[in-house]
Amino acid sequence: MELRRLATLAGAAAIIVSACSSGTTATTAPASAATTGCKVGVSWNNYQEERWAKWDEPAIKAALTAGGATYDSNDAKSSAATQASNVETLIANGAKVVIILAQDGTAIKPAVTAALNAGVPVIAYDRLIEDPKVFYVTFDNVLVGNMQAKAVFAAQPTGTYAVIKGNKADANADFLRSGMEQVIGDAVKSGAIKIPAGNEVYTDNWDPKNAQTEMEQILTANNNKIDAVLSENDGMAGGVIAALAAQGLAGKVPVSGQDGDAAALNRVALGTQTVDVWKDARLLGKTAGEAAVALCANPDTSKVANAKPFTTPGGNTISSVLLTPDPITKTNLKDVLDAGWITKDLLCKDVAAGTVPECG
Repeated sequence: MELRRLATLAGAAAIIVSACSSGTTATTAPASAATTGCKVGVSWNNYQEERWAKWDEPAIKAALTAGGATYDSNDAKSSAATQASNVETLIANGAKVVIILAQDGTAIKPAVTAALNAGVPVIAYDRLIEDPKVFYVTFDNVLVGNMQAKAVFAAQPTGTYAVIKGNKADANADFLRSGMEQVIGDAVKSGAIKIPAGNEVYTDNWDPKNAQTEMEQILTANNNKIDAVLSENDGMAGGVIAALAAQGLAGKVPVSGQDGDAAALNRVALGTQTVDVWKDARLLGKTAGEAAVALCANPDTSKVANAKPFTTPGGNTISSVLLTPDPITKTNLKDVLDAGWITKDLLCKDVAAGTVPECG
C-alpha cells in the first residue's frame, strides 16, 4: 500500500473541508445546501456478510441522500492489506469523509492516520479503531455480551461452557466477552460453571465454518459433555449448532448469537438457538450516514448529534454514539416481525404449529 500518496492529499483536503463547511454543526438537522458536493466513502471489510448489503448499506445511502451527500464504496474481502489500500482509493476518488468497517482495527491505523492528516474525517463503523480523532458508531457491545450471557445463563446456570469468540483483531470480540463475564464471572469463580482449557477460542474472520470446526473439536475433547455455548454472533452460532446437531445435541444445549440474521431468528423459533441479540442495522447505518453528513459540514467530532465521550481499552477518549440492542428469544419474536425486520414465512420455516405463538 502506498500510504505516502495520502499525505499529498493534504492540500486538496483543505479545499475539501472548505467546500464542505458552512459553519453548521451536527446538532442541527443536516442541510443539503451545507453538504453540496460531499462524497462519503465506505470501506467494507467483507461485503459478503448478509447484513451489510441488506440493512447497513441501504440505511447509510438513504441518510446521505437525505443530507445532500453522495456515496462511494469498496470491499476489502477480508484482507487488512486490501482495506488499507481501499481507504486510499476512496480518498483519491474524492471522499471527504470515510466510514470504515475495519477488518483489523490495528492494521488499519496507519491508513486512518494518513486520512486524518489529510483533513478527511474518519468514522469507525461498528468496530473500534484506536485513534482519539475518529468518530465511533456502534451498538453497546459490552451490553450485547451481557444480554447473550443472561439468556444462556438463565437456561443453564451450571455445567461446562464453551465460548466461541470472534476475530482476535476485532475489539468487539473482547467487548462482548467482558459483557459475558459480568453475568457468568461469579459462577466461574465458584466452580458452578467450568470453562476448561481449549473451550474458549477466538475465530478468524468470525467465520461460521471455523466456528463449526472449533465446536467439533471442543465436543470431542469433552466427550460431548457441553452444557452451554456462548457464541458471539449469529454466523458462528450457525456453525456451532451444526456441530451440535451432528451429535444429536441441537436444541438441548443453549446457544447465543447476535445480529438478527434471518436464519438465526428462525433457529430461535425452532428452539436450537436460545437468544439472538438484535442490533437494528438500519438505525446504525442511519446514524453513521447522518454523522458523515455532519462531519462534512463541520469536522469537529464532538459536535455530532448525540455524541458522547467513550474511553477505549487503549485509554483513548473518542466521540461516539453507542446504540442499544434488543435480546430476542422465543418470548418476544413479535418484536422483529412488527419492525418489518423479517417476514413470517422466514421466521417460521419448519416451525411446528403451536410451539411459537407468532408461527400459529
